[in-house]
Amino acid sequence: MPMPAIQWYPGHIAKAERQLQEQVKKVDVVLEVRDARIPFATYHPLLATWIGNKHKLLILNRVDMIPPTVRELWTEWFVSQGEQPFFANAQQGTGVIAISKAAQSVGVAINQKRKERGMLPRPVRAVVIGFPNVGKSALINRLLNKRVVESARRAGVTRALRWVRISDQLELLDAPGIIPGRLNDQDAAVKLAICDDIGEAGYDRQSMAAAFIELCQELGYVEGLNARYGSIPITLSGEEYLHHLANEKYRGDLERTSHLILNDFRKGILGSIPLELPHTLSD
Repeated sequence: MPMPAIQWYPGHIAKAERQLQEQVKKVDVVLEVRDARIPFATYHPLLATWIGNKHKLLILNRVDMIPPTVRELWTEWFVSQGEQPFFANAQQGTGVIAISKAAQSVGVAINQKRKERGMLPRPVRAVVIGFPNVGKSALINRLLNKRVVESARRAGVTRALRWVRISDQLELLDAPGIIPGRLNDQDAAVKLAICDDIGEAGYDRQSMAAAFIELCQELGYVEGLNARYGSIPITLSGEEYLHHLANEKYRGDLERTSHLILNDFRKGILGSIPLELPHTLSD
């Protein structure tokens, strides 16, 4: 069965993207937040153009949802690309201190130059950029150590640009989630939908549940499925698996079964399951 195309790009995101490009000109450092389960799918292809030669910190959030071995693989891969990733669990605060120190260290060099010009020091200005629901607002709340930015496990909560004073050394701009305007890569779109990084209105839930099952099979992460739902033959396609489970436990209710599978994955009930590994990337 052909998978229905995933669509997105609400008007507020298009507007925010234009505002963000203007604001990026005013910042010293960009904190790019990606989903550790899908680091490649949560990369915005225009980001490098927007930030130019500004400092950038790459943050892979939800590190608690991937195995330590996969974290090591991604570290090696990004370092080989000339980038040192910071891993975080913004909900719990893991890795946030290192991110704060790295951002503030950019300000040391900036203020040294200001001092040489006879200017007073100022906080380093940073912008937090990433796809919807990757944890940007949770990261800002952790950096400030209190809830100042609305955060929720659904896409599109942040709608307006706003500056948040973290300390005398750091100011952060919290921005709405940005996603590419054109869906040239449907494989990436599927992973975004599975991880709840785009709104539910853009995709068919049953198709995403079937695609998730097949990704687990492809990457070798079926233990969580077996432990949660019983040992269903691994040779089944994702759609066949979905029907089998629905008929066996949920009176053939495919929609309920699909919701259950996706929700179990998103909450970590199925264990630590990455949907991308470095060796699966074409480049």
